[in-house]
Amino acid sequence: MRPARLLLVAALALGGALAASAAVETVRLVPDERAGFRARNLFAFLRPEHNYGARYIDVTTTPPNAILDLFYVRSNFQKRYEQASAPVRVELPKRSEAGPRDAVNIRAFLDGHRAREVSVRVTSSQRSVHIDLDPLPNRLDGAAHTYLAGRAALTFLTKETPTVRVQEQEGGFRVILSETAIGPDVDFEGVRSPLVDQVEALQLAEDLLVRVKLPKGVSVGRSAPWQLRSRQARDELRNVYVYSVELVPLDGGAAAVAQARGALASITAADVAGCAGRFDARLRERLDAAALSRALAPRGSFTDPYLRAAMKRLGEVSGGRIALLDGSSFDAGSSIELAAAQSQPAEAVGYLALLRTFVAKVETPEQQRATLRGLVAPELDPARFDAVMEDAERAERQCLGAR
Repeated sequence: MRPARLLLVAALALGGALAASAAVETVRLVPDERAGFRARNLFAFLRPEHNYGARYIDVTTTPPNAILDLFYVRSNFQKRYEQASAPVRVELPKRSEAGPRDAVNIRAFLDGHRAREVSVRVTSSQRSVHIDLDPLPNRLDGAAHTYLAGRAALTFLTKETPTVRVQEQEGGFRVILSETAIGPDVDFEGVRSPLVDQVEALQLAEDLLVRVKLPKGVSVGRSAPWQLRSRQARDELRNVYVYSVELVPLDGGAAAVAQARGALASITAADVAGCAGRFDARLRERLDAAALSRALAPRGSFTDPYLRAAMKRLGEVSGGRIALLDGSSFDAGSSIELAAAQSQPAEAVGYLALLRTFVAKVETPEQQRATLRGLVAPELDPARFDAVMEDAERAERQCLGAR
C-alpha cells in the first residue's frame, strides 16, 4: 500500500505543478529575423542544450499582477514589443539565433508603486527575473468638497508634502499629484455642487490625476467668471498636509456675500433653541467630535468669514453670550471671546442648528444638505451623512409632535 500511496502523492503533485504552469501566460518575444552569423556559432554544438534548446524567462513581481512592458533590443534597436501581466513566461529565440548584445528590457509598473526596469541578456543563463516594486512616497489619505454661496473648494489630504500641478482645460480643470497613490478610503463618487459636476480620480503609473468637470455655464480662466486659487498648509494634529483648490468668482462674489449677510441677520432665537435645539444636540451626538472640530475650526478657507459671522450671530440671538456644553459662555460682543468660542465650535450650543438655517436661506433645497455636509462633516460620505441628518430631523419632529 505504501508504494501505491507514494505514486498517488507524486501524481497529485505533478498535476498541481502542471496546473500552476498552465495558469501562467506565455508571451512570444522572438524577432522576425535571426542575428547574423558569428564565429562563436561554430562552437555552439559543444553545448547543444544551452545554445539550441528552448529559451524562456519567467518574470514575477512583488506585489503581483504588475503590468510589464517587454522590449526585445538588438544593437540598440527595438525589434519587438509585447505587454503582459505578471507572472508571465517570456519565450525568446534560441541562443544560437541571438546576437551577443541582444537583450530583453522589462519595465514593470503598478498603480501606487514606483516603476522599475531591468535588462537581461538573451545569451545569458538567467532563467527568471523577480522585480520588487516600492510603494510611492506619498499617498492621498482623504479628500473633501465644500460649496457655499457661489464658491467651492476641493481639499486633498496627503501623507507627505505634495507636488501638485493644476491645469485648466475646456470644461473644467485637473489636479495632478506627482508620485502619489490614492488611498483605499478615498472616493469621489457623488461629489457634486452648482460649481462641480463630476470628480474622477485616475492612477497613471506614479502620478494621481484628479479630473474635475464643471457644469454647463461654469468655466475657469483669466477672463472666465471663475478663477482657480490654490493654497497649501499642514495639519499638525493629524500629521497630514492639506492642499486646496478653490473656485472663486471673478468679482469676488459680492452679491453672494450680501445675500449671506442678510440670511444671517434674519436668523432668530427660535432657529437655535427649543425643538431646533433637539436637532442640534442629536446631530452633534451622531458626528465625530474631533472631525466636527476640524471642520468648523478656522483653517484659512473661504468659509472662515461665514463661520465667524455665524458664531457671532449665535451669540446675538442667545442673549449676547455663546454657551458651551460644559456650562461656560463667551461674550459675542468681544472679539477676543468670540475668537475663543470659534476655537471650540463643536461645543457651541445651537451652532449646528444655526448653520442649518443659514444654509437653507442661501442654497436651493436640492443643495442644502450637501452644503451643510461640506461645512460640518466634509470627511463623511454622503450616504452616511444623510442617515445622520435623518436621525437628527426625526428627533426634532418628535419634539414638535410632543408639543
